[in-house]
Amino acid sequence: HQGRNIKRLREMLGIKQESLALDLGVTQSTVSDYEQKEQLEDKILEKVSQALKVPMEAIKNMNNEATINYINTFNDSANGNFNNYNCTFNPIDKLVELYERMIKDRDELIEKLSK
Repeated sequence: HQGRNIKRLREMLGIKQESLALDLGVTQSTVSDYEQKEQLEDKILEKVSQALKVPMEAIKNMNNEATINYINTFNDSANGNFNNYNCTFNPIDKLVELYERMIKDRDELIEKLSK
C-alpha cells in the first residue's frame, strides 16, 4: 500500500502533511488523498520521494515485515544484544546530520511561508 508507506515514512521523518503539501505544491487534503491510495502514479511517487528525500523504491517496496525487522534491530541493541551489530558510522555524526537537515528544512519552510 504505497499511500500507507508514504504516511509511515513521513511520520518517521517527523514531517506534517501540511509541510509535505507545501513541498509538493498541492493541498494538505491532496496529501491525505495520496496516503489513502494503494497505488500512485510514478510521477507522484517521484515527487514525494524527492520531497521526503528517500528513494522511490522505499515507498514502493516498504512492508510491515521489513519495518518490524528494522525496529527490532534497534530494540535488540537497546537491550544490550550487540552481537550482530557492527556500526560502520559514528552515531553522533548521524545525529548532527539529522539536526542540520531539520534546521535547514525548518528555515526553508519559514522562507516559503513568509513569501
